[in-house]
Amino acid sequence: MLRKYLLALPLIVVLASPTFAGPSQDAAEVLQKLIDLIESPYLTQSEQNLMMMAESPALWTIEEGEELFQTPRGPNNVSLEECDFGKGPGVLEGAYVELPRYFPDTGRVMDLETRLIHCMKTIQGFADDDPAITNTHGSNTDHMRLQAYISAQSNGMPWNPPLEHPLERSFRDAGEVVFYRRAGPFDFNCAVCHGEQGKRIRASVLPYVENPKEWTKAISWPAFRVGHDNLRSSQHRVRECIWQMRYPQIVEGSDLSIALISFWTDKARGQPAIIPDMKR
Repeated sequence: MLRKYLLALPLIVVLASPTFAGPSQDAAEVLQKLIDLIESPYLTQSEQNLMMMAESPALWTIEEGEELFQTPRGPNNVSLEECDFGKGPGVLEGAYVELPRYFPDTGRVMDLETRLIHCMKTIQGFADDDPAITNTHGSNTDHMRLQAYISAQSNGMPWNPPLEHPLERSFRDAGEVVFYRRAGPFDFNCAVCHGEQGKRIRASVLPYVENPKEWTKAISWPAFRVGHDNLRSSQHRVRECIWQMRYPQIVEGSDLSIALISFWTDKARGQPAIIPDMKR
């Protein structure tokens, strides 16, 4: 019996070790540790992407985002270092894996994109119609540069969105309802693709929502989409999924979109974020 526990000890150490997490760790290393732990056709389905992750174009976007984050900008000519993403002004390490969360200063549950817009408007003074605010998609936008940098500071850290506030729990629960609710002209829901292990769309293996070690890769955005040749955000992924199910288009940054992200993130709780990931 003792030998049995001793053999299991290395696995326990890997799972609990702080070296699994950290913004200085390469995202490819985080993914490889998951691959070493479980057999998953989803995690290993693209050999090319696995090979390219160490030199992902997203790494350039992260560097550009760091400079942008620290540069005084906007009508108020201040940097975003005063922005509180949930762990105090300017504290980024571990902040992204604890989003979405409730912010008392707005009375809202916010994800990274909506919180970033809030800070750009209230701290830097950008107007609602400024391109820095309205252009939210693509590696060449301020938004994706900033989101890439901020999120990368949580690479390898476990997803841990707070559920202490009633609104945080309500958003998580509402997201679950939407995930499983069939609607639209084809009577689709998110679970059609993600409700069983080993499902495919043509050659693509789909992640299973009840397999946290697969699901953490599924929700690890921002990620570089090879087919798009661009870095994409969680909100972009929500929009694309809604479109693929032929639902009416979702409003980006709406409570509904954040509720879905809240549920998605909670289902990966405790698993390491892989940021920036590389996807098909």
